[in-house]
Amino acid sequence: MNTVAIDLGLTVARRVAAMLPTLLLVVGLVFMLIHLVPGDPVAALLGDRASPADYMALREALGLNQPLWWQFWNFVTGVLRGDWGTSLISQRPVLGTIMERLPATGVLAAGAMVVALAIGGAGGFAMAFGRKAVRRGVDGVTLAVMASPSFVIGPLLIVGVAVGLGWLPVSGMDGWQSLVLPALTLGVGLGAVMARMLAESLKEEMHKDYVRTAHAKGSHVGRVRWHVLRNALLPTVQIIFLQMGMLLTGAVLTEAVFGWPGLGHLLVEALHQRDYPVIQGCLLLISVVYMLSVLLADVLSALLDPRVRR
Repeated sequence: MNTVAIDLGLTVARRVAAMLPTLLLVVGLVFMLIHLVPGDPVAALLGDRASPADYMALREALGLNQPLWWQFWNFVTGVLRGDWGTSLISQRPVLGTIMERLPATGVLAAGAMVVALAIGGAGGFAMAFGRKAVRRGVDGVTLAVMASPSFVIGPLLIVGVAVGLGWLPVSGMDGWQSLVLPALTLGVGLGAVMARMLAESLKEEMHKDYVRTAHAKGSHVGRVRWHVLRNALLPTVQIIFLQMGMLLTGAVLTEAVFGWPGLGHLLVEALHQRDYPVIQGCLLLISVVYMLSVLLADVLSALLDPRVRR
């Protein structure tokens, strides 16, 4: 047990050390966002009728009048202190604004993950153990879903379920009913990916020697499939954690379509208003969450598979 804990700790330490350069690169790219905007971002914010005094005041407020290396240092130290800047529109701290919207995105991500796990588990079993017609049908459906982006699935659900049938709200966040359509929009694509991954893992395990030996000894089919499922879960679990990071990326369009008041909707609003500090904060948080999801996937893989730890 101590050896396992030591190996796991070393694995985590190696993964964290490998992530530090990536994190520094991400922070640098997010910082350069305001400098990569075509033209002068201050002039784009103020328009052509702004006075020179207003122009200089906004440049000073954004810190753009300082040397680039000093701006980067202030940005990095501010991020570490929890000072992510101030919104140009609301004049509120960026981190506080993001934290207000984050619970709504968390609720949506949890709902989407429940949908994805249900679809992925049922679809994976059907494609691996179902009859030929069932396997072909599920295979075709998952391919069609994977080829359909969320900004296509969302409006189709709105037109068909919310407007056509009148069963669920069109937009907003008011009770569990308003969660159903956004969670389906965000979760069905992930579920299709999980279903295909689980099915391939199950099929691969079914052709291994221990399965043939178990069948030759007359073991119960249910017991054999349980062992097959346990061994096939490792790559599927990795995909689940990696997709958790992708949920925030997909939530941007989904929240915009359904008017869901989360982090993605905040990012879209900031893009329309050219609120650069808020854009930087949202992108930084999404990047960090994705990196943490990758780290959790690696740690769980090391926990489940001794070969990864070594």
